[in-house]
Amino acid sequence: MLNITLISLGKIKEDYFLSACREYEKMLGGFCRFTSEFLQAEKLSPDPSEKEIENALGKEGENILKKIPQGAYVIAMCIEGKEMSSPQLAAEIEKISLNNSSLYFIVGSSYGLCEKVKARADLKLSMSKMTFPHNLARVMLLEQIYRSMSILGNRKYHK
Repeated sequence: MLNITLISLGKIKEDYFLSACREYEKMLGGFCRFTSEFLQAEKLSPDPSEKEIENALGKEGENILKKIPQGAYVIAMCIEGKEMSSPQLAAEIEKISLNNSSLYFIVGSSYGLCEKVKARADLKLSMSKMTFPHNLARVMLLEQIYRSMSILGNRKYHK
């Protein structure tokens, strides 16, 4: 059975986003072993400099990389990543599951991910060219993972 882990920076504060995430996480349990890990985002000043952001991303990246085991397949969510349809993502997850038992999705802070994390990624994935609130993007990613698993399991949800 495939182990899927979502590592994301910062806690979800809004109950409606948290409820949506928990619902998808619960439904994913029928398809895979799913876990979600929240890491602390670095504190930044109200108007951070590029250097302050770079340092924060570096520290966050170190914490992310410590959580990823050797041999795991890593998908980094980043704006410059590849865009895929739901069936394409499902096919990618199926291909990954043939060679790996652990799949990690990485969602950075609102400033993104450091280059070391992106370099570690086996795939860089973008949800859209549009910008979404950070917590909504997490819900959307969980929904797409669930949709992918539904496609692979020949469930009606995808339609």
